[in-house]
Amino acid sequence: MDIRINPPRKEWPELCRRPADVNPIVRERVEAIVARVREGGDEALRALSSEIDGFAPERFEVSAEEIRKASEQVPEQVRRAIDDAAANIRAFHEAQMPRRIEVETAPGVRCIQKPVPIRAVGLYIPGGTAPLFSTVLMLAIPAQIAGCSEVVLCTPCGRDGQIAPAVLYAASFCGVDRIFRIGGAQAIAAMAFGTESVPKVDKIFGPGNQYVTTAKQLLGGSAVAIDMPAGPSEVMVVVDDSSDPAFAAADLLSQAEHGRDSQVMLVSTSAVKAEAVAGEVVRQVEALGRADLAKGALSRSHAIVLEDVDDVIAFADAYAPEHLIVSTGDPWAIADRVTAAGSVFVGACTPESAGDYASGTNHTLPTSGWARSHSGVNLDSFMRKMTLQEISRDGLRRLAPTIVAMAEAEGLQAHAAAASIRTEE
Repeated sequence: MDIRINPPRKEWPELCRRPADVNPIVRERVEAIVARVREGGDEALRALSSEIDGFAPERFEVSAEEIRKASEQVPEQVRRAIDDAAANIRAFHEAQMPRRIEVETAPGVRCIQKPVPIRAVGLYIPGGTAPLFSTVLMLAIPAQIAGCSEVVLCTPCGRDGQIAPAVLYAASFCGVDRIFRIGGAQAIAAMAFGTESVPKVDKIFGPGNQYVTTAKQLLGGSAVAIDMPAGPSEVMVVVDDSSDPAFAAADLLSQAEHGRDSQVMLVSTSAVKAEAVAGEVVRQVEALGRADLAKGALSRSHAIVLEDVDDVIAFADAYAPEHLIVSTGDPWAIADRVTAAGSVFVGACTPESAGDYASGTNHTLPTSGWARSHSGVNLDSFMRKMTLQEISRDGLRRLAPTIVAMAEAEGLQAHAAAASIRTEE
C-alpha cells in the first residue's frame, strides 16, 4: 500500500477520489439494454440473457418446487447461521418503526404525519463470483417489517438455470413473494418498467456491478425510486499505537476481496503502525482464495499517517467511507465525532464482517462519498411519510388572515380566495 505521511489538506481531495468513475462505454451499453427491455419486455429479456449470460431460461420465475428443492441443499450450519443473523437484523429494524405524529399547531388546526409502507419493492441480489444471500436478509426483512405488500427479487442464475440454494432459502425464509432468475442491468429495467412476467415496482434496492449501478442511476427518479447511489465497496480503518496490525490488515482485506474496483484506506496516527499493518496485508493476502481481486483493490488504495486526531476525524469526514472501523485505544473519542460514514465499527472486537452478516445493522450502505448526504438502508427506506390536516370552522377563521395575506403577497389570488370564501360563508 502507498503510505503518505501527514499529507497537507490541499492533497486530501485527490486522496479521497474513488478509483471507479462512470465508464461511458458501460453507460452506452446500459442505455441500450434499458431501451430494449422497455420496448420488448420478456422477449428482450430472453435475448439479452442469451447474449450476455449465454443462457436464456424458459421461465424466468422460480417455482415453489424449485425453492423447496434448493432449500434442502443448504447445509444445516448455514441454515442456523441465517436464522441467528435474521433474528438480530429483525430486532434492530423492528426498533426503528416510526410512529404516527399528531399535533394541534393552533386552536382548531390539526396536523398529522402517518408512516405508510411502499407498496411494491424490488430487491436485486448479486449472484456472480459471490452470491450474496446475506443481502436477501438485509433487504427482505425490513421490507417485511415495514409491511410492503409486494416484494419481488431478481438475481442471476448459472448457465444451468440454477440460483445459489442459500439465496433461495433466505428469500423463502424472509417471505419474498416472487423470485426471478434475471441479472444485470436488464433485471433493473424489468423491475422499473414491468414486463409480461416481472411486475413493476415502486422502489428498487440492492448492490451490483457497474452495469447494475449505472442502470439504477439512469432509472432512479425517472421510472422508479432507488435506495441510494452506490458503487464499489470500500472501508477506512483507523489505528494507533495500541492497535493490532493483524486485525487491521484482516479488516482491509475483507473489503479488498470484493473486487478490483473496491478501495480500502488505512489511517494511522503512527508511521510505525502503518508500516506494520502494510506488512500484515502483504502476508495475509497470499492466503486468500480471491487474492488477485484483493491485490487489484490494494493497488489503488492508500495508507495515510495523520498524527493529529483532529486531522484523522476531518479526513474521515472528507472521505465519508461506506464502512469506518475505529480500532484505537479510545475508539469512542473518534467514533462519536465522525459525522460522515455509512456504518461505524467501534473497537478492536468489532470487525466489519459482523455488520455484513449478523450484528443486526444493515449492510446496504452509501459509497463514493454519498455518506455525507445519504443514510444506509433502514426501515424508513421501505416507508414514506404522508401528512394529513383537518381544520375546524373556528380554526380556519383564525388562520385565514395569515393565508390570505401570504397568498396575496405572492400574487396568487385563487389561493387567497380558497380560504376567504369559506370564512365569508
